[in-house]
Amino acid sequence: MEIQFVNILSTFMVLFAVIDITGSIPIIIGIKKKAGKDFYPLKITLVAYAMMLLFLFVGEPLLRMFGVDLSSFAIAGSLVLFFLGLELVLGHEFFKYEASKSVGIVPLSFPLIAGAGSMTTLISLRAEYTVAEILIALSLNLLFVYLVLRATRFFERILGDAGIQILKKFFGIILLAVAIKLFLSNTGINLHHAA
Repeated sequence: MEIQFVNILSTFMVLFAVIDITGSIPIIIGIKKKAGKDFYPLKITLVAYAMMLLFLFVGEPLLRMFGVDLSSFAIAGSLVLFFLGLELVLGHEFFKYEASKSVGIVPLSFPLIAGAGSMTTLISLRAEYTVAEILIALSLNLLFVYLVLRATRFFERILGDAGIQILKKFFGIILLAVAIKLFLSNTGINLHHAA
């Protein structure tokens, strides 16, 4: 099957929407402030990229090996996202960051960039597109992720402290909503029927 530009574009847009790195800018700025000099955009991007590549090729069999299904994996990811959202909205610190070269791997590489949503999306994309098309789209997405991680100082200057605080609260609520939706859709709870 040949590689088609339209398919790459479609795959890119799906992954771009799921990863939503632009929506994570307030989180990235907050983590960078805590990390100080120990913030490594390239390392964060490469870890997320490696995790997503691994999941693209061996995700389902790997989870099955541990006796975990996709729904359970998604629920676990949703809980991490939920606490991250609470941290943004309430200003209370749930994730502790110690000075080390792994700062930002959690929660940026996982579950923010390579989260349950993006990983399950990769598996579902395999049913419709070629592996080569998915790989190109994924690589372009992660290149964009790296550029956003590198540009945090620029965003800080543009937004200012007040702007960052407003965005933090706003995206914190969005993140909470995404986490709840991910949790409910994977537990089979339907609030519309319950009402």
